[in-house]
Amino acid sequence: MAYNKRNDGRKFEEMRPMEAKVGVVKNAAGSAMFRMGKTIAYAAVYGPRELHPKFMQDPKRGKLRCNYNMMAFSGSGDRVRPGPSRRSKEISLVTEKALYPVLDLEEFPKTVVDVFIELLQTDAGTRCAGICAASMALADAGFKMKDLVCAVSAGVVGKTTVVDLDYSEEAWEEGSTDIPIAVMPRTGEVTLLQLDGEVSKEELQKAIAMAKEACKQIYEVQKEALRAKYQEE
Repeated sequence: MAYNKRNDGRKFEEMRPMEAKVGVVKNAAGSAMFRMGKTIAYAAVYGPRELHPKFMQDPKRGKLRCNYNMMAFSGSGDRVRPGPSRRSKEISLVTEKALYPVLDLEEFPKTVVDVFIELLQTDAGTRCAGICAASMALADAGFKMKDLVCAVSAGVVGKTTVVDLDYSEEAWEEGSTDIPIAVMPRTGEVTLLQLDGEVSKEELQKAIAMAKEACKQIYEVQKEALRAKYQEE
């Protein structure tokens, strides 16, 4: 069955409505909220603080440690079992890898910066919303960064390439392929590229191109949220 029309009426290259705020967790060094459609991610940054056990310390720079968590009743799909899972550990790791290239922690050797990401409500694209929120939270905390990181899921539903999949598209009965992508917008460098399924070379290239264009929109939303906070101050 061909996928000719999106359930929510969007064009194939169109993002869901977005919203972003920073400074949303009072006691954190930096924090942010990022919303894509019905998916809402909060990120809070703590540190730098001394890393224990000491054998894990890097004498040349600080380390980044991310913790991704979906709340049990956060939304689409089955109820999430509380506590760490293989999936949450994997997403925590890829989030660290996606953010690491933009973050300069050389001023903080032997320390760790912790980023806690909580998904309050979900409708697909959770790791991407989490990366967007975490990037803003790190900027809000005042760390040196080469750029923000923007992330979005592109993919192939049926034989149609789309951007920013929702849950109905991820779970489409005829089959779909989800491709989360994170980008440094200034240079266009890709810091995360995952693929769950099978696509042709042409479909992958088209998905990456669509994701990069979508990330330009995300970038503007992120920057506007950061500007809004400092204009208030």
